[in-house]
Amino acid sequence: MGQVAWKALFLSLFDYKTEKYVIAKNKKVGVLYRVVQLSILAYLVGWVFVVKKGYQDTDTSLQSSVITKLKGVAFTNTSELGERLWDVADYVIPPQGESVFFVMTNLIVTPNQRQATCPESSSIPDALCEEDTDCQEGKAVVAGNGVKTGRCLKDRGSTRGTCEVLAWCPVEKRSKPKKPLLGSAENFTVYIKNSVRFPKFKFSKMNVLATNNESYLKSCRYSQEHHPYCPIFVLGDIVRWAGGNFQEMALQGGVIGIQIEWNCDLDKAPSECNPHYSFSRLDNKSAESSISSGYNFRFAKYYRDAEGVDYRTLIKAYGIRFDVMVNGKAGKFNIIPTIINISSGLALMGAGAFFCDLVLLYLIKKSNFYRGKKYEEVKSSSRKSLSSPTLNGNQSPDQLDGL
Repeated sequence: MGQVAWKALFLSLFDYKTEKYVIAKNKKVGVLYRVVQLSILAYLVGWVFVVKKGYQDTDTSLQSSVITKLKGVAFTNTSELGERLWDVADYVIPPQGESVFFVMTNLIVTPNQRQATCPESSSIPDALCEEDTDCQEGKAVVAGNGVKTGRCLKDRGSTRGTCEVLAWCPVEKRSKPKKPLLGSAENFTVYIKNSVRFPKFKFSKMNVLATNNESYLKSCRYSQEHHPYCPIFVLGDIVRWAGGNFQEMALQGGVIGIQIEWNCDLDKAPSECNPHYSFSRLDNKSAESSISSGYNFRFAKYYRDAEGVDYRTLIKAYGIRFDVMVNGKAGKFNIIPTIINISSGLALMGAGAFFCDLVLLYLIKKSNFYRGKKYEEVKSSSRKSLSSPTLNGNQSPDQLDGL
C-alpha cells in the first residue's frame, strides 16, 4: 500500500489542474461586477496615471540655492538720530542676501551709552526697591540691564525707588514709536533668485525668465496674473498676500514665509517647469498671544571717543523676517513604476471579482444554489466506491479522469 500511495503521489505531480468557471445569470451581481471593474479602472487610469503620474520615476532630493537682494531708501527725522537717510546697508540684516533676511521697519534708539552706574528701569519688577537691602550687591537684575550695586535710588519724597546698577548707561528706553519709522518699506522690493537641481535626472532650472531684454528685471514686478515669472516682489504685496497689513506688522514685527514650489514633469519641455509661489504668516498673532507677538532683537554700534573710552548706540530693531523655503519634485517616464502600477491594478481587478463572489455565494437569496454549482464535492472512502460504475449518480471515474 505504501508503494502504491507514493506512486500515486508522484504521478499526481504531472496532473494539470484548471479552474472551472460558472456563468451566473444574475443581473444584480453582474451590474455590481461591472461597476466594481469600472471603478477600479477609473482609479487606475484617472488617479494613478493621470493625477499621480504613476508611470513616472520621481526625484524629491531637490538641491536649491537662494540669493536675495533688496532695493529702496527711506528718510526719518527723530530726536535721537536727527535727519537720516536709510538704505539697504542700514535696514537689511544680514547684508549677504540669504534665504532668511530681516527688514527693519521700526526701532528704539538709546544713544551714547557708556559703562557706568545709573538707575535701572522702573518697568522691571526685580529693580523696584524700598531700601538698600532690597538691592543685593553683585546680583544681576532679572530681565534687566545690569548688576545691582547695593543702593536703592529714590526720588525726593518717594517711598519707593529703583536699584542702582552697573550697566551701559543710560539704560534702554522702553517707549516705542506709535507709528513705524520705516513705514515706507512697504514699497521696497526684493529680488529672489532661486536655482534648483534634481540630481537623479541631472536637470537644473532657475526662476528668472530667460530673456535678452536687459531692462526686464528693472521694470517688472511679480504678479500672478500679469508677471508670474518675474522674481522681483514688493514687500507690501508679500505681506498682503500672506493675509497681513504691512503698517500693522511693521510696528511690532513679524515673520513671513515665502514658499517656492517646483513640480516638474520632465516628459514635457523644460520651459514647462516653472516655480509656484505662496505666502503665509508664520508667527502666531492672536489676541491671546498679543504680549509676545511680533519680532525684534537688539544690536549696537560701538565707537571710541578722543580719550579712548568706548561708548555705543543701542538699537532695538522691530521688523519683518522673511523665510524663503524651497521644495518640489520632478518626474520622468520609467517602465518599472509603470509595470508595478499596472500589476497593482490587475490585482485590484481580482479583488473585485473576489468581492462579487462573496456577494453571489453568501449574501443573496439563491446563494446555496450558486454555491452548489461552483463547488463540487467528490467523496472517495474506499476502493469499492471508486470502482462503482457511476459517481454522484451521473459520472464514471473514467469521465472524471478525462476532465
